Amino acid sequence: MISAQAWADARLLWDYHRMHHAPRPCSVAVGLGSHDLGVADVTAELYHQGMAPVIVFTGATSRTTRTHMPQGEAVHYRERAMQLGVPNSAVLLEPRATSTAENIEFTKAVLAEAGIEASSVLLVSKPYEERRSYAMLGKLWADVEVVCASSPMDLEEYTDSIGDAHMVIDMIVGALQRVLLLPGWGLAIEQVVPDAVVAAYERLCGRGFTSRLIPEATSA
Repeated sequence: MISAQAWADARLLWDYHRMHHAPRPCSVAVGLGSHDLGVADVTAELYHQGMAPVIVFTGATSRTTRTHMPQGEAVHYRERAMQLGVPNSAVLLEPRATSTAENIEFTKAVLAEAGIEASSVLLVSKPYEERRSYAMLGKLWADVEVVCASSPMDLEEYTDSIGDAHMVIDMIVGALQRVLLLPGWGLAIEQVVPDAVVAAYERLCGRGFTSRLIPEATSA
């Protein structure tokens, strides 16, 4: 049972993670691989709205996806997008990345190989990964403009769609840890983190929402 205080703290982190960017046309849409096929849904919808002429889906598998996405996250995302009417010709695949840093590095290589020069990136992720992903692109792909996008669901709707509230809150906490740590590792630009958000993060850690925390000596 998740307490009312834990929900309130998770909601505070959830709101902080969202960048609240208005979608606008970009050179390319990049769908960051994960367990959540909703990322592919949002990417497909933005493609149909004319927000990007080409999509890159990036991601191999992880401990969360190896069972239900055995072909790799990028492959399953492409399949979902095609079911939603996106032509295969509009999708580039990056199937090797196992971290966000690799998502960025390998996506840049895929675009270069395809002869596509990107001046702006429509970055599609899970809602609670917007800020971390934005900060990492700001460091690792600094010469592009970044517009973040994700499902418009609120926290309760999202946890219902995933079916595991504890896992979602664990991931929200893990994402905040990375926002705090990655600039010091040279993997992200600094983000202002309000004291109230840090306090909520610490309370959630104290309540055991820690399965997605990483040792500070490893990379994301």
